[in-house]
Amino acid sequence: LFSTGLRVSELVNLNRDKINLKTKEFNILGKGGKSRVIFLSNIAADWLGKYLATRKDKDKAVFVRHIKTVNPKLKTRNNKQILNSKPQIQNNLTMRQFNNETLKEKISKLRLTSRTIQRILNKYSKKAGITKKVTPHTLRHSFGTDLLRSGADIRAVQQLLGHASITTTQIYTHVTDQHLREVHQKFHGKK
Repeated sequence: LFSTGLRVSELVNLNRDKINLKTKEFNILGKGGKSRVIFLSNIAADWLGKYLATRKDKDKAVFVRHIKTVNPKLKTRNNKQILNSKPQIQNNLTMRQFNNETLKEKISKLRLTSRTIQRILNKYSKKAGITKKVTPHTLRHSFGTDLLRSGADIRAVQQLLGHASITTTQIYTHVTDQHLREVHQKFHGKK
């Protein structure tokens, strides 16, 4: 999220066949059905390549979660949730196939949801000792702010974030304005 500035909805809808790890870029259909190019940093491309290399499934989603399903006769919380879930959550297993599972586990994969990503961020931000709330949009905002602080043109940032209006991108400049004030105070009028 930080490397690309993606919206969480864009991230969870991302498919493996859309990413070119050699050029470190891909196209997405963003908000309002508008297409834009997304670039990966070297580090993000490297880790994404390592992650995808470990995947043995054929699921088209880039990021998936794993649900273990076991013998439906067992009365575990997760098993009950799966038995009561919609058919697509059972990964297209028919009830007969599902009920015929014995002690052997079957692993099904599902695309991560926006809420799952929020939970992951919450978990690891707490583990890191971050007391402020961290959301997927926090990382998107940090991406835009980092670009502006580093001297990127506001119009380029607008395109990278997929904002229809420059006014939306200008929200990200409030942090850089404070940075500019600090630079001004530190380096101007010292003589």
